[in-house]
Amino acid sequence: MKASLPNPKNSAFLPTSQKEVAALGWDSIDIILFSGDAYVDHPAFGTAMIARVLQAEGFKVAVVPQPNWRDDLRDFKKLGKPNLFFAVTAGVMDSMVNHYTAGKRLRSNDAYTPEGKAGYRPDRATTVYSKILKQLYPDVPLVIGGIEASQRRLTHYDYWDDALHPSILIDTQADFLTYGMAERAIVDLAKGLQAQQSKEQLQSIPQIAFVTDQTNTPVDIELASHEACLASKKTQAQNFKLFEEESNRYASNNRLGQVVGKQKVIINPPYPIISTEQLDALYDLPYTRKPHPRYKGKTIPAYEMIKYSITLHRGCFGGCSFCTISAHQGKFIASRSEASILREVELISQDDQFKGYISDLGGPSANMYRLQGKDLTLCQKCKKPACLHPGICKNLDTNHTPLIALYRKVRALPGIKKATIGSGIRYDLATPEYLKEVIQHHVSGRLKVAPEHTNSEVLNLMRKPSFDQFIAFEQTFRKYNQEAGLNQQLIPYFISSHPGCTALHMADLAITTKKMRFQLEQVQDFTPTPMTLSTEMYYTGYHPYTLQKITTAKTLNQKNEQRNFFFWYKAETKQAIVRYLKQIGRPDLITKIYPR
Repeated sequence: MKASLPNPKNSAFLPTSQKEVAALGWDSIDIILFSGDAYVDHPAFGTAMIARVLQAEGFKVAVVPQPNWRDDLRDFKKLGKPNLFFAVTAGVMDSMVNHYTAGKRLRSNDAYTPEGKAGYRPDRATTVYSKILKQLYPDVPLVIGGIEASQRRLTHYDYWDDALHPSILIDTQADFLTYGMAERAIVDLAKGLQAQQSKEQLQSIPQIAFVTDQTNTPVDIELASHEACLASKKTQAQNFKLFEEESNRYASNNRLGQVVGKQKVIINPPYPIISTEQLDALYDLPYTRKPHPRYKGKTIPAYEMIKYSITLHRGCFGGCSFCTISAHQGKFIASRSEASILREVELISQDDQFKGYISDLGGPSANMYRLQGKDLTLCQKCKKPACLHPGICKNLDTNHTPLIALYRKVRALPGIKKATIGSGIRYDLATPEYLKEVIQHHVSGRLKVAPEHTNSEVLNLMRKPSFDQFIAFEQTFRKYNQEAGLNQQLIPYFISSHPGCTALHMADLAITTKKMRFQLEQVQDFTPTPMTLSTEMYYTGYHPYTLQKITTAKTLNQKNEQRNFFFWYKAETKQAIVRYLKQIGRPDLITKIYPR
């Protein structure tokens, strides 16, 4: 196995400066990639993976991490013009989510910046970087991608402006947008531009979006125009339903179109689901697995968290209403081979600083590795957004045996003391054998799971399972701990102020979790992020699939009333909870929360 391993010590970082370009002997650069993140050459960072994929195809690629947009723009000029195009991404996170809390307060740190310092990327980084590049180099093609661009490819609600925005292509004036996990799209664009293909040829590449002045360009699905969505929230809700159904198809052949003023946004259908062999190839590229030397040993918090983690698969069929994964990675699972995963574990074990602990063997949901439909012909006809809601699909093969076998092989490797599961586990999907394996061998003292709420009405809007299933899981967790003589904690996540959730629902949550002896830590207010079902309900006031009216807590006071119930056990919130329940005439709930 060792003979096939890439050796990170012999790998070179991609250049970030003219000095580094000159050291490589290059007289020009094919592609210059601008990123809102620090440059970490690790497969968990999208910039690194895209750059390495392009490099593997023979392109000369440079990276400009966190360029200064406030000065004389020297960072945007220092490498000059690329031969083919500029590429722009805000980074691994949406820049607005990165910057602001659910209460729209500015965060004081940025995990993707050296020493966690805030202020090294702008709000709406994709748009800011793109406008600068278009101003400086109007004739050079510009490609945008990453989560920020991907989730804004059509008309979308922006929580921070409290307004409906058109496709990000309009504001950025980018020539192309690559959406989702875009390795194949970016390579085909690069090859097409290198071969000087026509505009029509380039615009036929799958998994891209672009703008045309020809508003009568034929498409397979004509969405309501941006202006129509501005005029009617119900129209925006109906648009979202069409978009989400296409995002969740096994293989979509439909081209989407949306008119914006005198232009039209075109979204081409995606590539087929990536194969195991193709996915393995992405993780076998010669990453150094380190931050670039330019940071001189400074700590990058996000890197410290994931440097010894391993991604097993892509995609998630959970379909949670508030999650962006299905629109970005898709509903169907693409898994790496066991051999590829074990190669990466062995590579990690060779790191001088590795102490024997793998921090995660996972993916969007840890226990979906190699799961798929029993009859794929049924999957190919399906456009439902979730395979687990309102119940587990009868066609879904939930066999966890390959994953259990993989866990056992990982922990049997030399140098591996423990491999924990840091990704979320779908306990409604997990088999008893799998849960026992995880609880007894792959928990580092605390296991985090996400029931999200206790009320069935709210959980249904979230597309999450009944809380009864969490209660059963909690009992299973205690049972397997006792059998192994362990004293591990279960840490549940909950959300307040989700569309359809009221303060009375939160009172029910407080009563229920108190009975289970939880004092909640991992909680958050719902944050609307572009192009999720929950966000559409928040903005439009309608459920896109039923057009049922949905009410949502929106004012700070309403949100605080809900959030207080998380912390019923704190003296500073007790008075507020009691006062609120008296105001609405529910003293019976006061005695349930505070019996004395």
